[in-house]
Formats: sequence, C-alpha cells, structure tokens
Amino acid sequence: MKFEDRSEAGRRLADKLLHLKDRQPVVLALPRGGVAVGFEIARTLDAPLDIVLVRKIGVPWQPELALGAVTDGAGHQIFIDRDLAASLGVPDSYIEEETARQLEEIERRRRSYCEGRPAVDVTGCTAVVVDDGIATGATMRVALRAVRRRGPARLVLAVPVAPPDTLAALSEEADEAVCLETPIGLGAIGFYYRDFHQMSDAEVTDLLARASCFTESGAASRTL
Repeated sequence: MKFEDRSEAGRRLADKLLHLKDRQPVVLALPRGGVAVGFEIARTLDAPLDIVLVRKIGVPWQPELALGAVTDGAGHQIFIDRDLAASLGVPDSYIEEETARQLEEIERRRRSYCEGRPAVDVTGCTAVVVDDGIATGATMRVALRAVRRRGPARLVLAVPVAPPDTLAALSEEADEAVCLETPIGLGAIGFYYRDFHQMSDAEVTDLLARASCFTESGAASRTL
C-alpha cells in the first residue's frame, strides 16, 4: 500500500489516534519528513506541535545505514549500535567526530526552526512522537528516550510504516505504538509514498508556524 504523500499518511494515522484527543496530547515530530505527518495529527487532535531534533550517525562508507543517533537537550541522548560498529570495523574516533558534527547540525536546525519559539512542555501530557517511517529504528529510539526524560504521563510512538521486528523492539520504549503498515523486508521508506520529496527547512518552518494555532488551542484546553 502506498501513501499519496506525508500529509495523507498523517491524516490516516491521526484516525488511529483519536482515542488520545482527550488525554492532553502533544505531538512531537522528527524533522524533516515527520513534521508533515505530525502537522496532520496535531490538527486532528487539536494538539500542540513541536519537534524532536535527532540526527543519524551513519556508517562512513554507507551514510544511509544508521550506526546510531543523537538528540539535543540537557544531557543529550546518544545511541550507538556497538555490535554493528564492531562487525563493520568502525573506529571510535569516527563515532566521536561524527557525533560532534551531528550535534552542530542539530543546533543549526534549532536556530532555523525554533528561533523565538519556546519548546512545548510535555510534563504530565501524552507525548506522541511521530516520523514519516522507520527503517533501523536507531533515530526513533533516541527520540523516545529523550522525550521520556521530559516527564510525559504517557509516551506514544506513531508512524505510517515500519518493519515488524523494529516496531516490536521500539514498542518497549513507549507505552503505546501505532503503525499503519508493517511490511516484512521494508526496503526504502520512500517506496511506500508516491510523493516522498526531500523536505526543505523552509517547509518545516512554515508548517510549524501554521501549527501555532494548535499550540494555543491545546494550551487553552489544558487550562479549562
């Protein structure tokens, strides 16, 4: 099954998350692609939309293969697949250098996406962590652990597509996992979308700005 684009995937995923609408949801999306999915979920749930900045640490000669991931914030989270690193002979020096480089990119993106806009507080809320798909799960694992440390009452993983074994492993990091498609032998995530263009920073910034009304509405509902 193919999704027309990330927006359609988000709308379909939102239908599976309607039970969370009265549980103080906050949608946290992984840029870039996850923001388009998260925007539709936040709109349906009348929830604030924010981002979780995570960067993949790729294998040196195959950058698309995730060796691990890193996220920002106080006491940033790092996940490295040490077994994979050992089997491929990836040196520790590369991992350290690439981690530092990706943290710099995270800071660049935070300035670009979030300048002048404080992070949404998820303490005591239902945090819904969203991406446009999962392959190895390294990036999402770090994101879930980072969000868990922020004190949500409930942590939900929501994605349109993921391999069943990876989804099962990540489900241990969340209180609930919602996924529309779980194909065996996933391949590339883009295969499941007719439109899977590389989103720009400008598109992400625009979606976050358009979602500001969700943030205000969600905040108001929590005070009622």
